[in-house]
Amino acid sequence: MSLNKNLIENLIDITSQAAISCYPHLGKGNKILADKAATDVMRYNLNKLNIDAEVVIGEGELDEAPMLFIGEKLGNTKGQKIDIAVDPVEGTNFVAKNLPGAISVLAISEKGNLFKAPETYMNKIAFGQNIPKDVIDLDNTIEKNIKNLSEYKNRKIKDITVCLLDRDRHFEIINSIKKIGAKVKLITDGDVAGALLVSDKKYNVDIFVGIGGGPEGVIAATALDAMNCNFQGRFIFETDKDKVRAKEMGIKDLNKKYEINEIVKGDSIFCATGITSGDLIKGLKKDGSNFHTETLVTHKSQNLVNLIHKKYISE
Repeated sequence: MSLNKNLIENLIDITSQAAISCYPHLGKGNKILADKAATDVMRYNLNKLNIDAEVVIGEGELDEAPMLFIGEKLGNTKGQKIDIAVDPVEGTNFVAKNLPGAISVLAISEKGNLFKAPETYMNKIAFGQNIPKDVIDLDNTIEKNIKNLSEYKNRKIKDITVCLLDRDRHFEIINSIKKIGAKVKLITDGDVAGALLVSDKKYNVDIFVGIGGGPEGVIAATALDAMNCNFQGRFIFETDKDKVRAKEMGIKDLNKKYEINEIVKGDSIFCATGITSGDLIKGLKKDGSNFHTETLVTHKSQNLVNLIHKKYISE
């Protein structure tokens, strides 16, 4: 069974309206207000749809998030049963500081087909289209992955680019990439968008690696799966509380390496609308009373990967 393709227009409108709701908060220094605005708009519009949905990736647990919390039911319950993952604003700091790269994101799958990721870190790796699994692996050293990819693509190591979050925890891997002679592309936030840079050669990113958010890993994997790219991830449980919560969510092997087809199964739809322009998507443009948006859309069963441009009249 596939997802109803008619949902795509609805979902584009929802991420677009969530993005537009952030416009008054650009450069105002308050990421919390920006996130709340997008969350409120996204939740309101999702509840108007003919769907019977449950949030599996959201703004947090019920006691942490008043809206779009994990387990929340959305829609009028009259339509198809689906799982939904949301990130109303990826890059809240980007909105607060009016920096490039903020997006509004959601992804859906058929019921039970989207991994319920705990709110914890994930060690992850993403790589591009049609690359055999034996070329790159999360358990390889970064040096081995770079050498293997260099040989597979018949390109010099100096022409391979690895993208990762600019964090102290990545100090050693950054040094290893530089030492072997490959290029490093550092991003300050936004590891959904960062992972998707491996999807097209125009972005000049060959591998995305490192430790980032587990929920963001699941959302990125949804789009990468539809793009015929690959992704692997392993959750990092630092505290006893994390481990207990993981087991409550059905995770038995806390050290398991998840393949992309274990993270997202069957059909899926992914939408990401730009708030501020970044490498992946252009941001909002305001022309008088009109907003112009750009949204990256994937629909796996339809082999759809497209950038959609729409115009909205501001209220």
